[in-house]
Amino acid sequence: MSTSAAQISTWGNGLALRLTKPMAKAAGVTAGSSVRVTVKPGRIVIETEVEPSLEQMLASFDPKKHGGEVMSGSAVGKEAFSHGDA
Repeated sequence: MSTSAAQISTWGNGLALRLTKPMAKAAGVTAGSSVRVTVKPGRIVIETEVEPSLEQMLASFDPKKHGGEVMSGSAVGKEAFSHGDA
């Protein structure tokens, strides 16, 4: 992790923070990258928004929370017809 000084500038009706190329490269962001901004008094945290990988999603799977049969009732509608009727 590195720390660099930066300056907030006026941009239209708002404010902007400009990242240098080395800062952007170190953070793994490019133009159009999605980020999450968390603001608290005296603190601004900018984090990259990265879609979780399949491995990360599977690692976070909780069988107690997500497991089990969602629809435990009997077949209804098209499900109740045999496959030979289609």
